[in-house]
Amino acid sequence: MASEAEILTVPGPHGDRQVRISSPRRVLWPQAGITKIDLARYLVAVGDAFVAANGDRPVSLQRFPEGVDGEQFFSKNPPKGAPDFVRSVPVTYPSGRSHPQLVIDEPAVAVWAVQMNTIVFHPWASRAGDPDNPDQLRIDLDPQPGTGFDEAIPAAIELRAVLADAGLQAFVKTSGNRGLHVFAPIEPEREFLDVRHAVIAAARELERRMPERVTTAWWKEERGEKLFVDFNQANRDRTMAGAYSPRALPGASVSCPLEWDELDGADPQAFTVLTVPERLATVGDPWARMHEEHGSIDTLLQWWERDLAAGLGELPFPPDFPKMPGEPMRVQPSRARTPEE
Repeated sequence: MASEAEILTVPGPHGDRQVRISSPRRVLWPQAGITKIDLARYLVAVGDAFVAANGDRPVSLQRFPEGVDGEQFFSKNPPKGAPDFVRSVPVTYPSGRSHPQLVIDEPAVAVWAVQMNTIVFHPWASRAGDPDNPDQLRIDLDPQPGTGFDEAIPAAIELRAVLADAGLQAFVKTSGNRGLHVFAPIEPEREFLDVRHAVIAAARELERRMPERVTTAWWKEERGEKLFVDFNQANRDRTMAGAYSPRALPGASVSCPLEWDELDGADPQAFTVLTVPERLATVGDPWARMHEEHGSIDTLLQWWERDLAAGLGELPFPPDFPKMPGEPMRVQPSRARTPEE
C-alpha cells in the first residue's frame, strides 16, 4: 500500500515548487502535538525570512527520523535523492578534508529537508561562494547551571555596547533554549581563525566589564554560576541553530530574531513553530537589514594583540580539532594539578 503523503506548494524566487511530504501526520514534538506537515507548513510561512538568514551558506542538517524524542544524526553531505533545485558547495573541515554541503537557495529546499526528517538547520558563518571567510561574527551566550535567560539579557546588552565600541552593529536572537546569540555582519576578508580571535577579544572585554556575571573559562569546573561566552562557536565547521530554525526541544521553540528593545521581558519559550509565523507577519523580521552594511574586525584584532602582549594567550580548541599553535594543554585543570599543589 502506498504511504500517505501530501504535496505542498512552496512559493519561491523561481516560481512555485511542489514538494512531497511523506508520513505527514508523524508527530515530531509529542508534547506540543506538532507533526511533520506542521513543520513543513511552518517553513513555507517563514520561508523568505528563513532563506534571508540561512540561505547561500553551507548548512548542516540535524535529522530526527522518529521525532525529537528519537535518535538523531547530522547530515553534512547532501542527502541522496535531492531534487534538481538543490545545490551543494565544497567546504574544508578542520581535518583538512573537503566535502560538499547543502546550500539553501529558496524555501522549497528547506521544505524538502523537512521531508528528509530535518528539524534543526545549522548554517555556516560564511557564504557558499567564499566558505573560508565568514561574513558574520557570532557570539553564543550560554547560561550555566544556576543561571538562565534572564541572566543572558544584560550580558547581551553589554555585548552590544562592546561591539559598538569596536565599530560593529549587533543583532540578537534567542537560541531557542536558555541562551542568546549575538551576531554582527562583517566584511568577508578574514578566515575563521582571525574571526575566532576577534570573538575572544570581544568576550574578554565583556568579561572585564561584567566579571561577576560572565566568564570565558572553557572548562566547566571553572565557570561557576556565570554566563559562558562560547568562543569556540566561531571556529570553522562550528555552527549554531540558524535564525527561525526550530529546536529539538519539547515545546518546539524557535531560534527567533528580536529587536533590541524586545529583549527585556522576552520569553524564549513563547517563540515556537506555532507562534512565529504570526509574529513575523505582524512584527516583521528584525534581521531583514542585517547585511546592508558590513563592519571590520580590525579593532577587535587590535584588542586581541593587546591582550596577547598582556599575557593573555590562545584559548583551548574543541577536542576534535588538531592541536593549534599557541593552544594551552587540553587537560582539565583539576586533573592537571600535582598532589603537592
